[in-house]
Amino acid sequence: MKHESPFSTAQAFSAWYQRASRAMNGRDLLMLTPPGIFSIMLRGARDRLRGVKLPPCDDLDAYDPDLVSVFADVARVLSRHYFRLQVRGVEHIPAQGAALLVGNHNGGALPFDSLFTALAVYDSHGPQRILHGLAHDAVFIDPRIRGYALRLGAVRAGTGVAERALQRQRLLLVYPGSDWDACRPFSQRDRIELHGRRGFLRLALRTGVPIVPVVSVGTHEQLVILTRGEMLARVTGMHRLLRADTLPIALSIPWGVSLAYLPYLPLPAQTTLSFGEPIRFPDVRPEQADDEAILARCYDVVERQMQAMLDELSHDRIPFIGTR
Repeated sequence: MKHESPFSTAQAFSAWYQRASRAMNGRDLLMLTPPGIFSIMLRGARDRLRGVKLPPCDDLDAYDPDLVSVFADVARVLSRHYFRLQVRGVEHIPAQGAALLVGNHNGGALPFDSLFTALAVYDSHGPQRILHGLAHDAVFIDPRIRGYALRLGAVRAGTGVAERALQRQRLLLVYPGSDWDACRPFSQRDRIELHGRRGFLRLALRTGVPIVPVVSVGTHEQLVILTRGEMLARVTGMHRLLRADTLPIALSIPWGVSLAYLPYLPLPAQTTLSFGEPIRFPDVRPEQADDEAILARCYDVVERQMQAMLDELSHDRIPFIGTR
């Protein structure tokens, strides 16, 4: 599916700007600047300390194809001209019916892996193939960002909304490794780190949907994470503050050595996104979804397939530049 760049001509940009103006308030873009994001994180930590609870963030009907189209245009330009994105195996995304997309998480605080996955689904299947992503609480702290996130298909991570999304025959994107995976050290960038979390498997086995592995390489080269900072996280109470087990230290632009949770300017590392063949477990019945032995076996299958995909993508790769 071909798309004209909104920045190719003055006429194309004018048309895109008109669509963007109808879909969102331009002043809200200030929320996406480094000071805006940092202030949101601070407010989130403050509110958790005060015991403030988030409102429901599970509205599957909030999805707005017009807003998705505006963001897809920008994401497409970034992916082509800045990250030189390559997408493989997009034919493995089911054309219809529910499926659970399970990815490796990368890049600290900026979820470009999620953005590229959503773009690949959008460009291959169009806006009628709705993708929901399970997102961290931090995405929903600010009420304005919360509204945009829901309109883009994000929902707060939880079993109930995940099952409802699959029941409605939609695609669901999850990152089991969460912050542990996204904040692994640079030296471990070629390693799958699902951190032993099996909730996604229980969901897939209960609902009988296929698991489509989604593996990216290059997204973990946008900044250089030096350490997860597990001890720092325990000392500062990060799990209580932001439901995170890490407080990573990274080398990034413009901060130099700093917290990886700060918004940063990503390095233009060549990025490849690969969708693997769907994984099914036809011999497992829904009532066996809590059987620890079965979960361990299925977890091993998924992790091994994802690691094999990452090994293939990483073979002969030059960091930041791409495959030789």
